Amino acid sequence: MKPFRADILRDEEVRAERTKKIWFGVILTLTLVLVLGFAAAQRYFFHDSAELPADLETLWTLGKEPSFVLLDKNGEVLARRGPRYGQVISVTQMPKYVVQAFLAMEDQRFYDHDGVDKKGILRAAWVNWRAGKTLQGGSTITQQLVKLLLLTPDRTVKRKVQEMRLAQALETRLSKDEILTLYLNRIYLGNRAYGIDAAADRYFQKSVTDLSLSEAAMLAALPKAPSRFAPHLHPDEARTRSALVLQAMVEAGFLDEAARQDALSHPAKPRSTIPHPDHGYIFDLAVERALAITGGRVPDLVIATTIDPFLQNLAETKLRDGITKDGFPRKVSQGALISVDRSGAVRAIVGGLSYRDSKFNRAYAARRQPGSAFKAFVYAAAFEAGIRPASVRRDEPIEIAGWSPGNYGGGYRGRVTVREAFRRSINTVAAQITNEIGAARVAALATRFGISGPLQPLPSIALGAQEVSLWELTQAFGVFGNGGELRRNFLIRSIASSQGKTLFERPDIRPSRVYDDEYAKQMTGMMQEVVLAGTGRKAKIPGRQVAGKTGTSQQWRDAWFVGFSAQLTTGIWLGNDDNTPMAKVTGGSLPAQIWQKFMVSAHKDLPVEPLKSPEPQLLSESDEGLAAFYGELAAVFGALESDSTPY
Repeated sequence: MKPFRADILRDEEVRAERTKKIWFGVILTLTLVLVLGFAAAQRYFFHDSAELPADLETLWTLGKEPSFVLLDKNGEVLARRGPRYGQVISVTQMPKYVVQAFLAMEDQRFYDHDGVDKKGILRAAWVNWRAGKTLQGGSTITQQLVKLLLLTPDRTVKRKVQEMRLAQALETRLSKDEILTLYLNRIYLGNRAYGIDAAADRYFQKSVTDLSLSEAAMLAALPKAPSRFAPHLHPDEARTRSALVLQAMVEAGFLDEAARQDALSHPAKPRSTIPHPDHGYIFDLAVERALAITGGRVPDLVIATTIDPFLQNLAETKLRDGITKDGFPRKVSQGALISVDRSGAVRAIVGGLSYRDSKFNRAYAARRQPGSAFKAFVYAAAFEAGIRPASVRRDEPIEIAGWSPGNYGGGYRGRVTVREAFRRSINTVAAQITNEIGAARVAALATRFGISGPLQPLPSIALGAQEVSLWELTQAFGVFGNGGELRRNFLIRSIASSQGKTLFERPDIRPSRVYDDEYAKQMTGMMQEVVLAGTGRKAKIPGRQVAGKTGTSQQWRDAWFVGFSAQLTTGIWLGNDDNTPMAKVTGGSLPAQIWQKFMVSAHKDLPVEPLKSPEPQLLSESDEGLAAFYGELAAVFGALESDSTPY
């Protein structure tokens, strides 16, 4: 038996304690290294990583470029701008083979993984290693989606790790069908088409719900290389690739051989895209108003307008033909037209001769002198002041505060009725009446009728020497046709996102009573006489009652005709952007002619309806003189009886 050595035992205990401390230090160091390494890795990979939004609804708008679709009054596409986003359609609403075609090519194990397909990654790595090049990718549909919506297209390990983390997070917050629906409605499929419904319309002019198997296969071939396999650019490559899609569907168990062969024997046939007219003036105005309404929060808008495509094309054609054929020789370079129905809905608007050459909307934004067209408000205000169509005034030289207006063509007619003065557009009488009732009264009435102004209460307002827009002037003339009610012009019926979410719907707005109904009828009757026997005779439409007023500014810089039937109010302006004079073009010449041609065609299939007015009084020149004479005589006798100043 060996003797007990306390010193040896003590040394062993010391060595054991030292070894324990060393291992503790090593473990602690490794733990710190791992923790710090993990923290550093976390910071490196994720400090600048995107995060899923709190409200996943915003995923539908993330990364979208501004895109606008205009619909006409019938709900048909009128025009488009920007990339095309189709209607949002759930995978449950799509034919199964459409969804299966994409799953076969992009992610056959989509319903089995958690957003990251580990088996798929290992398989792709093995295939690529054996081939010595990249043949397969390991990205799932969920990864592709977060890359599309949240990440940059950089091909780095860092971005890939972020992609995997976000994909797994997304899978915990959305169902598989929701993820697949989002993917199929946002994936880029070439030719500026985002989403399968947009691509179906772009390449085959149909909805995704109507796609055939061969067409679905052709679209499923696009995500890998949208330009290379674009059906409209490379049809042979597209067919070859779609055959691979069909084969992949068989291998995935989505399709049997007979169905594949049938699809191959009935290949997809892309159709040429039918271009929509640009309608630039409408587009700019509609988008401007839509963004003001929605606050610009949604990048893709579907704007339902009031435009009638037939009337719009008619307006563009008649205005263009009138200017190019008859206007150019008479130094007319520009024009505008707007036509609205009785509700105020804008059915046609043309802002100029060519949107490509000039984007300035003369129908809405230009402010020009209306000339004698403004006399409608002078006489309307006169009726409120007690003057009547049979009242008599003297057409003779006058001076008002140093201003001496003359008549177009010179000369004076002497004693005339108010009705005759309006029909002949006599300047001196309009100036006299304005002076009698006060220019402020005329300005106030025009403002009530929807002219925004600012209108200055100056004597020259009688002859339309202050600027107005065609939009507002046409709107104001609608008051007469609507029996004294103001119905403001409107272009937008509703606004929605491409998802179909309603953002705005125009409510029914009751018209404002701004003028007496009886006075409106009298004014309408006088404006009928302008067309039948006055300055607007070239606007006459056989067999249909119409009313209107001509307008010509000084030196023939502006020429207008604004008038209405029982169904439409239409205004036309002609002139030059640089304000140079035309070759003596008056409102009763070319503008009235264009107006007449447009209105005749516009009313072709509309019922004949009378205007609300007294029967027009058309007298011979001698009878007009007698009417004025007896009218003045009656006024004198009436004044004597009442001992008051005669009107």
